[in-house]
Amino acid sequence: MTTTQKFLEQLEEESAATRKMLSVVPDGKFDWKPHPKSMSIRELATHIAEIPGWITTALTTDGLDVTQKHLDPPVINTSIELLGFFEKTLVKGRTSLQNAKDEDLVPTWTMRYGDKVISVRPKEDVIRMCISQIIHHRAQLGVFLRLLDVPIPGPYGPSADEKGM
Repeated sequence: MTTTQKFLEQLEEESAATRKMLSVVPDGKFDWKPHPKSMSIRELATHIAEIPGWITTALTTDGLDVTQKHLDPPVINTSIELLGFFEKTLVKGRTSLQNAKDEDLVPTWTMRYGDKVISVRPKEDVIRMCISQIIHHRAQLGVFLRLLDVPIPGPYGPSADEKGM
């Protein structure tokens, strides 16, 4: 199995768990945040939904300057819109991986903040980071939802909520 095939497999597995989590975001709570320094649920959930599209960015560019407005996610107001946006970016990321070869993962990709270089990594590492970011922020969203007393779906099996605990 190639590395791109392994990434595709992991993306599919994590997307199923992410889809379940995004589907339970309550429509009336998109502006809620647990702390003034935190993102709102809208910002966090939209961020999670946009990440699969970053795989395409990693594969088709040599880097990104985060001070430049490259990504312009839509303003999401409902879980239906959220899931639609996620599916759109997932198709984009999935297609890019399906069309990539392992040698496409070797060149370096640079993240900058203006003139400051934040990181220089092989594209393989950037794609791994994208998938890790989905997992990380999905868990963060789970904490937000728990604080709102929203039952949490289990990512890899039944959650305590699904078991009735």
